[in-house]
Amino acid sequence: MKILFLHQNFPGQFKHLAPALAAAGHEVHALLLANKPGMWWQGVRVHTYFPKRSSTPGIHPWIIDMEAKVIRGESVLHWALSFKQQGFYPDAVIGHPSWGESLFIKQVWPDTRLGLFYEMFYQSQGQDVNFDPEFSLPEISAESRLMVKNAIAVLQHRSVDAAVSPTQWQAQTYDPHMRDKITVVHDGIDTAAIRPDPAARLSLEDGRSWSRDDEVLTFVSRNLEPYRGYHIFMRALPEVLRLRPQVQVLIVGGDSVSYGAKAPEGKTWKQIYIDEVRAQIPDSDWQRVHFLGRLSYPQFLTMLQISRVHVYLTYPFVLSWSLIEAMSSACAILASDTGPVHEAIEDGVTGRLLPFFDVAGWAQGIDRLMNDSAERQRLGEAARARAIERYDLQTVCLPRQLVWVQALAKSL
Repeated sequence: MKILFLHQNFPGQFKHLAPALAAAGHEVHALLLANKPGMWWQGVRVHTYFPKRSSTPGIHPWIIDMEAKVIRGESVLHWALSFKQQGFYPDAVIGHPSWGESLFIKQVWPDTRLGLFYEMFYQSQGQDVNFDPEFSLPEISAESRLMVKNAIAVLQHRSVDAAVSPTQWQAQTYDPHMRDKITVVHDGIDTAAIRPDPAARLSLEDGRSWSRDDEVLTFVSRNLEPYRGYHIFMRALPEVLRLRPQVQVLIVGGDSVSYGAKAPEGKTWKQIYIDEVRAQIPDSDWQRVHFLGRLSYPQFLTMLQISRVHVYLTYPFVLSWSLIEAMSSACAILASDTGPVHEAIEDGVTGRLLPFFDVAGWAQGIDRLMNDSAERQRLGEAARARAIERYDLQTVCLPRQLVWVQALAKSL
């Protein structure tokens, strides 16, 4: 088959699927948003495009997101027309629709099968919007604004032949008439590579080093921000440090924003919540709090291997790969009782669930689990078994993704 992937930050969620299709002998192309020449990547011919215009200054705020997606969609339209003139006719186009790149693809190749990655459909109730009272201002227009934000997804759904979502919770965010095209298949985790290692040691260039002999508490987020509960974790820290005089707290994440609102001008969410709690923490205790920034992937996995208790918080939102990676590493996990977390963490079986906003409960929960080595081992082993059963890349997820692609292209 000839297959084209569309993703502004390729490979994104297709980092396993695209190379697997190329390795199977298919002709695989991808389109990346970048102002540089194309390249080859793991058997995939990666092309690039770059919009010739930017968003209109002063446009209505509800339309900013839609206009940006239309601009990208138009750019991809012109690129695809040029590629078609070179004789390229794909059997299937697979894309992430959230940036608009797949908007007009059927106008170029009307007979090509279109499969899209359905990550989340925005709703004004029951998801991230208005979940956190601290950041939820009264807004009578929320439902209207989100309707406009979802408009691009609705437009593309008319053309889509099949869709895939990583969790049942994310699939259920879509309107009922859209769900019949969705297959639920997780992106997959390499559980053979992401596994426990009793001899693991995390050593940094500055000389800091920790092993499983240390009482290590870990928290991970792509960026340190409220959507992933960074503010709740930080507010629990003073009590955690008081209760656990030996604990070493390793915090991984960048200073910018992946989701939600930006921090006030000139500030970062990271520093805002450091400033909030710092006066409650003696200098001697603060020395046990380590902000590691963004680790390399091997360092990140080593950190999970030495973690005694791993904390995962999230708004009702898309599920992080890091949670499944922590499960595969046999971490003892405390997670927020929210959204898609329930599919991975069963309370008392594969981890412990705590109310998102219960700051005191998080401190107490961390302390209790740190005190119970047998419980940590039981939960960690069960978490790894669940990761292998449901999320293993080679035996579960990738085979299902390949079947989905075959069905999409109607080619076996």
